[in-house]
Amino acid sequence: MNRSILIGFVVATLPIASQLASQQKPSPLAPYISVTASVLVLQHATLIDGTGSAPQMDMRIDIAGDKIIAVQPSNSSVPLPYGAKVLDLTGKTVIPGLVGMHEHLFYPMPERPDAGNALYGEMADSAPRLYLAGGVTTARTAGSVEPYTDLELKKQIDAGLIPGPNLDVTGPYLEGKGTFALQMRQLADADDAARTVEYWAAEGVTSFKAYNYITSDELRMAIRHAHFHGLKITGHLCSIGFKEAAELGIDNLEHGIVVDTEFYPGKQPDVCPDAGAAERDLENNVNMTGPDVTSMILDLVQHHVAVTSTLAVLETFMPNRPSMTFESPVLKTLTPEAVRSYLETRMRIADRAANPDVLERGAPSKILKLEMQFEREFVAAGGLLMAGCDPTGYGGVVPGFGDQRNIELLVEAGFTPVEAIQIATLNGAKYMRKDTAIGSIAPGKTADLVVLDGNPAENIANIEKVDTVFKDGVGYDPAKLIQSVTGLVGLR
Repeated sequence: MNRSILIGFVVATLPIASQLASQQKPSPLAPYISVTASVLVLQHATLIDGTGSAPQMDMRIDIAGDKIIAVQPSNSSVPLPYGAKVLDLTGKTVIPGLVGMHEHLFYPMPERPDAGNALYGEMADSAPRLYLAGGVTTARTAGSVEPYTDLELKKQIDAGLIPGPNLDVTGPYLEGKGTFALQMRQLADADDAARTVEYWAAEGVTSFKAYNYITSDELRMAIRHAHFHGLKITGHLCSIGFKEAAELGIDNLEHGIVVDTEFYPGKQPDVCPDAGAAERDLENNVNMTGPDVTSMILDLVQHHVAVTSTLAVLETFMPNRPSMTFESPVLKTLTPEAVRSYLETRMRIADRAANPDVLERGAPSKILKLEMQFEREFVAAGGLLMAGCDPTGYGGVVPGFGDQRNIELLVEAGFTPVEAIQIATLNGAKYMRKDTAIGSIAPGKTADLVVLDGNPAENIANIEKVDTVFKDGVGYDPAKLIQSVTGLVGLR
C-alpha cells in the first residue's frame, strides 16, 4: 500500500474510531449512579405518595425506563415483570422527588465588597449535585444572577453530562431602582420591563421573578408580557403589597407575609418602607387571624396566587437556629472561608438576642412563628402553598439540605408530615402545570422518587436520611454526590 492510499485509509477510518470510542466511554453520570435497570421493582416499601394521603405499608412500585408502570401491595398476585431488577426496601420509605420552588444556583459570598453591596457567586458545580442529593428532582431557580450560565447548565443536565435536577430557569431579577445587589440590573421604566421579559423569553427562560423595588407599572408590564408567552411570574415584593400584586395578575408570591408591607402605616405607593420598622410593626400590630390579613388571604386565593414557603432561610435569622446538629453535615460542604463567615454572623445574631438593650430592631424576633401561622391560615383558606429553601441569607442555607429543613419546619408550623411532603412535591408540580407527570407517585408518572431510610410520618427528621434518589428512573447515590463537592460551596 503506497503512502497516499495509507493516509486516505487512516483519514477515512477516523470517524468510525471516534464513534466507537464515544460508545465505549462511560457516562459522566456513572460515578454517581447506584441503581439502573430497564425494568425495576421496588418492593416492601412504605409509600407516601405526595397527595397528602396516609402512608401505605408494604407497597410495590414497578418502573420501566423512566416511568412508573404500577403501584400495588407487595403481596399482590400480579407477577413481577419479566427480567426486572428487584430491590427490597423493607424499613425504607418512598416519597416523590421534591419540587423545589425557590431555589438558586448561587451562594452569598463570604465577604461583601467595600461598597457594601451583596455579592453572589455562581455555584454551577456544587448546587445541582446538592439539590439532587437532597431529593430535589425538579427546581425552579427563582431569580438568577447569571441567567446564561443557568441556561447552559440546564442543557448539560438534560444531555446527561452532569448530575442535577430538572430546571425551570427563571430569568434575571426584575428589579427597580434601589437594589442592594450589585448583580441586579435596575429597570428604567415599564417599557424596559417589557423589553427585558421579551428578551429573556426568547433566550429560553421559563419563568420570571419581580423583586423588591419594582414599581406597579413595571410589574404590570412584566406580567402582561410573561403571560403572553405562557410563562408565569413570581415576586419577592416590598414596594408593592400582596393584594395589589394579585390584582395586577401575579402568579406567585415568595416568603409569605414577612415581606408584605401593605399593612405598614403610611405605606406609600411603589415605595419600600424601612425594613426594621416594617418588621416591628408586623410583630406588634398585625393579627394573622384578623380581618385585614384574612381579607388579603382570601384575595390571593380568589386570584389563584400561590405562596412559596421559605422557612429554612427565615429560620437562620433567629438566634441559635437551626441546631448545630443539623448544620454539621451542611458545614462540610462549605469552603473554610464560608464556614467562618457563617458562624461569625450566627454568633452575632445570638449575642444580640441575649442582649436586647443593644438590639437595633428591639426584642428577639417573633417573625418565624408569625410566618408559620400565616402559612397555616393561607392553606386553611384554600391557598396553594409550595416550598423552596432559598440558599441566600448569610450562607446558612445550602441546596438540598435546606429543602429537607423546610419540610421539617412546615411540620413545626403545624402541618402533618404527609401534608408537608405534599407542599414540597405535588403542590409545586400543580403550579408548574406538570402534575400529570411529576409530584406524586402513580402509574404513568415519571419515576422521580426519593428512598428514605426510615419513615418521615413517624419522625420528620427521617426526611434527612436519603438512601437513593431516582430521577427519570435512574437511582443516584446521595453520599457520592455530596462527597464530589465537599468543601466547594462558596467557591464553585
